[in-house]
Amino acid sequence: MDVISIARELGKAVQQDERYIKMMAQQQTNDEDTALQQLIGEFNLKRVALNTEINKADKDQEKVTAINSEIKEIYGKIMANENMQSYNEAKAELDSLMDFVLQILRGSVNGEDPDLIQQQSGCSGSCSSCAGCH
Repeated sequence: MDVISIARELGKAVQQDERYIKMMAQQQTNDEDTALQQLIGEFNLKRVALNTEINKADKDQEKVTAINSEIKEIYGKIMANENMQSYNEAKAELDSLMDFVLQILRGSVNGEDPDLIQQQSGCSGSCSSCAGCH
């Protein structure tokens, strides 16, 4: 079996993993949460309004500040939504799995024994899965 075929098999295995299934189910729950979708829609509209105001030649700084404040408030409501919190937790679990898979691949490319590579903790680059910086 060539490397690409094995990668495709790995992709199929990831899609059968409980963490992937959990994240996809939570994504579906978010899609069906009308209150959450309304907040996301409002957030996106405010972002467009903010970009429009910022790009005006005669932008109104008070209006920019007000819109930015509204965006932060809406974002806070989105992130406080129980379904969004569950989604973020499920995504963090899947991200952790994928980070470990990538660690194994990187280590293997660098000549390490794949069977001996242990999951490393540290900054994954994904703030959603982070408990905070040191």
